[in-house]
Amino acid sequence: MSTATAAVLQPLPSIRPWLEDVYRHLHAHPELSMAEHATAARVVQEVTGMPGGDELEVHTGVGGTGVAVVARNGEGPTVLLRADMDALPVAEDTGLDYASTVRVTNDAGEQVPVMHACGHDTHVATLLASLRLLLEGREHWAGTVVAVFQPAEEQFNGAEAMVADGLVDLLPRPDVALGQHVLPGPAGSVQVAPGPIMASCDDFRITLHGKGGHGSAPHTAIDPVVMAASLVMRLQTVVSRQVSPQATAVVSVGRIAAGTKTNIIPAHAVLEGTVRTYDGAVAAHCLEVIERTARAEALAWGAPEPGFETYDHLPVTDNDPGATERVRAALVAELGEGQVRDFTPEMGSEDFGELPAAWGVPGCYWGFGAFDAQAWAAAEERGSERADFPDNHSPHFAPVLQPMLDTGVRAMVAAAMEWLAR
Repeated sequence: MSTATAAVLQPLPSIRPWLEDVYRHLHAHPELSMAEHATAARVVQEVTGMPGGDELEVHTGVGGTGVAVVARNGEGPTVLLRADMDALPVAEDTGLDYASTVRVTNDAGEQVPVMHACGHDTHVATLLASLRLLLEGREHWAGTVVAVFQPAEEQFNGAEAMVADGLVDLLPRPDVALGQHVLPGPAGSVQVAPGPIMASCDDFRITLHGKGGHGSAPHTAIDPVVMAASLVMRLQTVVSRQVSPQATAVVSVGRIAAGTKTNIIPAHAVLEGTVRTYDGAVAAHCLEVIERTARAEALAWGAPEPGFETYDHLPVTDNDPGATERVRAALVAELGEGQVRDFTPEMGSEDFGELPAAWGVPGCYWGFGAFDAQAWAAAEERGSERADFPDNHSPHFAPVLQPMLDTGVRAMVAAAMEWLAR
């Protein structure tokens, strides 16, 4: 590692108790997308209490609940560091003594559990710690750090909302945007790669219009429930039969809503799903086939033409090669070659890319490991690591406290210092 990076990270052991306390608090008090009011308040409280915190430029309520912090330290590059803050409507089942027991009323008026099942609590905690170390070690770097605490990544519109709320005019133009995500893998390690690492996302909604009737006389109705069931099965062939096997795509239906009572055939059914690809043309083709198939299904039933709409588009997360080369070198220098793994491209989607795209600057996004390294290594030997450990969004997702948190801080600081070090 560089001397400057080592100097900035040197106080990490002394702030570790604070870092772990912040993480436990965030984990125990999760909030849903665009409702991260207490999380944002805690961010502001911690930031303004840091050394020199009263001199920071702190913007709150950006894009709803977002927080942006600007730390200026003389002439030099500007580096944007991003953490997302929101949690998921999942009932936690981890057995942790700081497990969430939170339940809230969502936008639909339903009582739902809330859990940091994707690890955004680790992102907030590690970015807060990284910012604190950078502020305490100002003599070792020059330039500007922009820390963005973003809402609603799980809702796919948090970064977009911050940009729409004037983020580009509010903040200095970054030279690079950096972000990270806790992922299944051995704690102490990171995963990084240039180019496309996460898929684009296009969600769709199909509204099937049938003819309501009595459950005892289905022949007098047009049953949208059966129509929906048939359509879901037909959509399983979109990728297998209408997309080139050389392309990569996923089509999944994640929600079906219809009916109010067992003996009533409803008049409508709604399906919601997602298309994930690495190619815009493939995504457009999948959506065209899905819409055409829905219309054909309705026609076969003698039903009215269905409604079809798309929403929540996210671009491919595409790591800039030059920025990623520098980040990887910094991570190797800090953590060691053996702890820097390749990021295997996945079909999950992420809105981090909206931030570098807003300024037209390079970005790099990487992962850091969540689970006990020895247990992971043993599972890898058996070839069972993805079966033995829960994935993000699982009610059992419980990253080990250390060295997971330290690694997230070391990775973020080392990457930032690649641009900022004196």
